[in-house]
Amino acid sequence: MSQLQSLRTFARYRAWADRLLYQSLADVPEHALTAAQPIIFGSVLRTLNHVYCMDQVWKAHLQGVPHGFTSRNPEECPAFEILRSGQAAIGEWYIAYAESLDEQACDETVRFTFIGGGEGQMRRGDMLLHVVNHGTYHRGHIATMMYGMSVPPPTTDLPVFLREAG
Repeated sequence: MSQLQSLRTFARYRAWADRLLYQSLADVPEHALTAAQPIIFGSVLRTLNHVYCMDQVWKAHLQGVPHGFTSRNPEECPAFEILRSGQAAIGEWYIAYAESLDEQACDETVRFTFIGGGEGQMRRGDMLLHVVNHGTYHRGHIATMMYGMSVPPPTTDLPVFLREAG
C-alpha cells in the first residue's frame, strides 16, 4: 500500500472512530461530560472541543488560511451535539482532502505558525498523519475518563475498522 493509500485509509479510520466515540457518549448526561477531570482540558467535553478545534487549525494550515485560534484550549466550548456534528463534518472534509491529494501534493511542504508561537513546516502527508494520531491520542484520554464514569468506550482499533470496512 502506498503512503497516499494509507493516508486515505487513516482519514476514513479517524472519522469512523470519532463516530463510534460520539455514539458511545451520546447518552451520557451533560453534567458527567462537563465534570472536572484530572486532564489538561478539564473535562470530557472540553477534550472533545480541543480535538475538534485542532482539526480546524490543521485544516486551515492545509488550506493556507488563518484559523483564528489563540489557544489550544479555547474558553468557549460548544454543546455536545454541536461538537458531534462539527466533528463528523470535519472528518468528512479530511476524507475528501486525502482523496484529492496526489503523491506530489502529499510531499509538498506547508509552512505555518504554531498557536503558541514559532514557525513550523510539515509535509501535507505528515500533517494528515498528525491529525489522525492526535485524534487517537485523545480518544485514549476520553476512554480513560469513560471508564471512570462506568461508560464502556467503543473498540476503535484499526484492525476492527479494517475488518468492518471490508
